[in-house]
Amino acid sequence: MNKPAPIVAELGRPETPEETAARKAESSTAYRSSQNVRSLVAALIVTLAVVAIIVFAVPRGEPASAPKVDIAGIAADVESTMKRPVILPDTGTFWRVNAAELTSGSTVVWDVTLAPKGDEERGYIKIAQAFDAESSWAPQRLNGTAPTDTTTIGGVEWDVYRVGDAGAKQNITYAIGTQAGSDYVLLYGSRSADSTAELAESLIPQIHALSEAS
Repeated sequence: MNKPAPIVAELGRPETPEETAARKAESSTAYRSSQNVRSLVAALIVTLAVVAIIVFAVPRGEPASAPKVDIAGIAADVESTMKRPVILPDTGTFWRVNAAELTSGSTVVWDVTLAPKGDEERGYIKIAQAFDAESSWAPQRLNGTAPTDTTTIGGVEWDVYRVGDAGAKQNITYAIGTQAGSDYVLLYGSRSADSTAELAESLIPQIHALSEAS
């Protein structure tokens, strides 16, 4: 004999087969939902654990420094190619060489880019030795800027270029240049006039040597 269906308190009567099926379906849905939430939480915990392992396991250290430019070696090759001496700045403890290369074109140029070593210093100065050139070449590097004045550094007269807005895109604010024999030596960049003059003074012996070699 079939056992009578139990009375459901909320209904005050036995459940109908349809109500029983609906209740079981709802219970099953709630169970699956809770399982999905648990799975998501577990996956998140695993992901965070993996990230933590990567963060703490990867060795820490200083960023790799830029490769050192062998300016002496490059300069020797350029001198051999051009059959004449080139400007070789003494970097000392203040400057580092960012680039040194021979630039070809209508005028061949020995280009050296210097920047301060210390993090507290900013800017750069480029030394450009234009072979078989005169001051009329310089505006090509200075967006058409012509010299506005002259200054004497180490007994040598230098043309002064106040680039201003013309050099904004290349971050060029100041430049000086002088004739060194058959070559024109231009110093330009974003350092101050005093900093540029200090570098220029260190090059005076080489400027004289270039003049005497021509």
